[in-house]
Amino acid sequence: MTEIRNLEHVPFDIIYTAWEDAFSGYERTRTAAELHQMLQRRGFNPRLSFAVFDGDEMLSFTLNGTGHWQGRPTVYDTGTGTIKKARGRGYPAKLFNTTLPFLKKAGIQQYLLEVLQHNETAVRIYRDIGFRVTREFDYTYCDVACLHVSAHQLAAAYRLADLDLQFDRDGFHDFEPSWQNSTEAMNRVPGQFFKLGVYQGDTLVAYGIIDPDSGDIPQIAVHRDHRRQGIGSAVLYRLLAENPSSHVQVINSDACDPVFASFLAAAGFPRKGKQFEMMLDISDVPPASGK
Repeated sequence: MTEIRNLEHVPFDIIYTAWEDAFSGYERTRTAAELHQMLQRRGFNPRLSFAVFDGDEMLSFTLNGTGHWQGRPTVYDTGTGTIKKARGRGYPAKLFNTTLPFLKKAGIQQYLLEVLQHNETAVRIYRDIGFRVTREFDYTYCDVACLHVSAHQLAAAYRLADLDLQFDRDGFHDFEPSWQNSTEAMNRVPGQFFKLGVYQGDTLVAYGIIDPDSGDIPQIAVHRDHRRQGIGSAVLYRLLAENPSSHVQVINSDACDPVFASFLAAAGFPRKGKQFEMMLDISDVPPASGK
């Protein structure tokens, strides 16, 4: 007999076993260590994450992260999946309907997620539930050997130095980083990243951040007043030098930002696909009763 319960006391190995089965057919898979780090970075909250169980076996799950987005308490769907043998039983919808009242009771105001655009079934389900598209994202990954990023000598006025994540980002970004790439996400695992700044005197003019374990670049930016001087390429070259992985990825760059898209294309990144960022306001959902 199946039941739905939260993941507060569920061992990580059970979660990983279900994850591995549910996403085994995807282009990119994760080791247990990579999944653990990903969940931590995205604010995984087991008390507000739910799964369908048959005994101790997890059949379908929604792993939720919690935090703030645009100033409002938010849940982020960091992974929803169903193991192969349990598909076609409507479990994701049952999980979603079970989850919402508990989120409302916990003070959550909105539900944020990303979904691959070519996953038309999932996109349709989310639209039917009431999610609206807020942005379109590009994502890219490739072998480092496929890139053509060469060393670039910075002008004498600039210097490279370590970066403190607490700085004013005004003038750097033409789009707001996604949930998983946000400063809040990186602050959850600050030791995970190599962080590099470019300074003119004491003024930060460019920066880049990479996760050396995965080759993921969550943020790289040059202040608008200092672009087209090769600074971005110099930062990217330095980030790649700190990347022992054979591959590199840039996930969730805004599809409406031609400047950043051109920067990636010039470095040799191929666009692999597109995602929708989608949002649901849950302020009208009745809260769960009981404990």
